[in-house]
Amino acid sequence: MGVPKDKGELLGAINSNFEKLILDLNGVPVELAGERTLEGHVNGTQMSVSNLAAYLVGWNELVLTWMDRDAAGHPIDYPDTGFKGTELGKLAQKFYRDYEDIPYPKLLDRLRMAKNRIVAFIESQSNDDLYQRAWYEKWTMGRMIQFNTSSPYANARGRLRKWLKAKSVS
Repeated sequence: MGVPKDKGELLGAINSNFEKLILDLNGVPVELAGERTLEGHVNGTQMSVSNLAAYLVGWNELVLTWMDRDAAGHPIDYPDTGFKGTELGKLAQKFYRDYEDIPYPKLLDRLRMAKNRIVAFIESQSNDDLYQRAWYEKWTMGRMIQFNTSSPYANARGRLRKWLKAKSVS
């Protein structure tokens, strides 16, 4: 699937990539979810499947924060307060810490809820709001949402499937 160019394509990409990913995440045995044997978001580091889920929850909830800030007339703090766009690895590690005390099944519930809130938000917007004007710097709102939802879902699924195969989990 190419880069979404309108509201319908964006919703399709998010829903399709998420459904594939969540099936694989649900297939991870809880007793393996905390094992740090998955390639991390920073070169040379290892993470767990729980960390991967935390990373996705972190980004999804951050997208929701941007939407809330924008609706309140406040500027978007990209990527997040205290982080620069060149520090995404540090932000990933913050997400791991932020969600480390949440049991894996609850983390998946939280991811599902955040994704559903993003979809509801997109559904409430016009195509013009999402794709016809710059929203953050040169990027449209739709593109910024896609960068931080459907694309990471696809990337995470690729990492996870490789890990599942190495662990002989089907």
